[in-house]
Amino acid sequence: MYMNGIYSANVGEENRIMQIGVAEIRNNFADALNRVAYGGERVVLERRGKGVAALVSMEDLALLEAMEEREDVRAAKRALAEMKRKGQKPIPWEKVKAELGL
Repeated sequence: MYMNGIYSANVGEENRIMQIGVAEIRNNFADALNRVAYGGERVVLERRGKGVAALVSMEDLALLEAMEEREDVRAAKRALAEMKRKGQKPIPWEKVKAELGL
């Protein structure tokens, strides 16, 4: 659906994405924010037809952060397993801080 410079697309049954130009968001920010906060929509801000940023709900942000955290844990476990396989030991945090001057 395209109305007043704003394009909304259904993505699945629950989430909708609203695409809006960066210049247009100035006039429609309150509406876009309400759609995100209360309607569960995601808003993609576009510049020259390309997405450059997004507004997402706090629930979506929490989900993204949880996904990143899980991936970080997986990567750390892989790194520790590789170190163990190679017979290496982790560098103590205090040594790292001292070397970095922290």
